[in-house]
Amino acid sequence: MAIDWSDNIVIANLTDEPALSDELTSISENLSKSDTIPSVVLDFAQVSYVNSSNIAQMLKLRGTLIESDRTLTLCSMSDHVWSTILITGLDKVFAFAPDLVTAIAGVQIDDDNTD
Repeated sequence: MAIDWSDNIVIANLTDEPALSDELTSISENLSKSDTIPSVVLDFAQVSYVNSSNIAQMLKLRGTLIESDRTLTLCSMSDHVWSTILITGLDKVFAFAPDLVTAIAGVQIDDDNTD
């Protein structure tokens, strides 16, 4: 797991289970301990599938970020993961970017507009 943590943005390079659940839990726990809540980018480039538990974790993380007026962006999804997101209707819930660079730029623009 590679998580880059700064004051303004957390970038998590996720991997498949069982690490995925642990990575999402770690991010949530770190956010709960943080004085200032950063926006989060979840990079799915190395994730081949998600399960209902992962989706629940992402929804919880999204809720935490919304309460702090921060964003959660998911990026670099495989076709299989994207299909799961579409089937569950979560394409209308989460923010997405095609790749990590675009996701980071989008978060920076959003954060500049909310500060």
